Amino acid sequence: MSILVVGSIVLDTVRSPYGEAENALGGSAIYFAGAASRFTEVRLVGVVGEDFPEEGRRFLTDRKVDLEGLRTVPGETFAYECEYGWNPNDRTTIDTRLNVFENFHPELPERYRRTPTLFLGNIAPVLQEEVLDQMEGPRHVAADTMNFWIQGDRPGLERLLRRVDTLFLNDAEAMELTGEKNLVKAIRRVTEFGPTTVVAKKGEHGAVLYRNGSFFVVPAYPVETVRDPTGGGDAFAGGVLGRLAGGDGVDDASFREAMLHGTAIASFVVEDFGPRRLESLTDEEYEERVRTIRSMITLSP
Repeated sequence: MSILVVGSIVLDTVRSPYGEAENALGGSAIYFAGAASRFTEVRLVGVVGEDFPEEGRRFLTDRKVDLEGLRTVPGETFAYECEYGWNPNDRTTIDTRLNVFENFHPELPERYRRTPTLFLGNIAPVLQEEVLDQMEGPRHVAADTMNFWIQGDRPGLERLLRRVDTLFLNDAEAMELTGEKNLVKAIRRVTEFGPTTVVAKKGEHGAVLYRNGSFFVVPAYPVETVRDPTGGGDAFAGGVLGRLAGGDGVDDASFREAMLHGTAIASFVVEDFGPRRLESLTDEEYEERVRTIRSMITLSP
């Protein structure tokens, strides 16, 4: 089944102890689509300015991402600049320029409205609701959020969550949303807001899945050199939902398998700046990493 992603498209300037990249392709829609397209057809809705580089568009078309929903408008593309320390969780934001994204209101092409799986990237809850209002009976609605919206638009976020099946957020956000200091309690309480499935991202410590009263934990792949952590979470979501959309259903076993694949593809993304690693990734490399992660969650080596 096809999957629709609505999210940001950004030109990132990133510095880390391993180097830097200027105006690299980034944003939730880019990383999600790049990962999910490995498993299924992806349709993308987003906005860019006239300065958006042709290689960015080519990255998407090379992965057969449907770009009917990508709008180019006068002005400059959303730009972000940050710096990482030796700890991948230590990020300093230097500059944020929303540019054309500031006035973005998602407009879904008619044929997108019946897409079976929808992923609402980390954008304002009011925009995520605008997308849902245009959809016609999606089978699986997933969303991402962050502390900015938990603090800045909690009523809007709570309204959105009543319409969401699966919520992606990190461990700190789960605790902030619920007021719980224990992650297990926090994850359980997130389902009281509406989602039946919660995926809590823990960065280098893996991710936790909670659905139907059961927990499942996948460790992170031990990456030796994390050059750019920026898109890891969105690539993880793309791997999880792309695998589900391209598979046989959204049951417990399928979701657990999808968590493994999301972990694998995210581990490649953080090895280089922007989504470059997805361009050089071979099937053999990918399958080997999936096997390695699978061995990490079994008793047999």
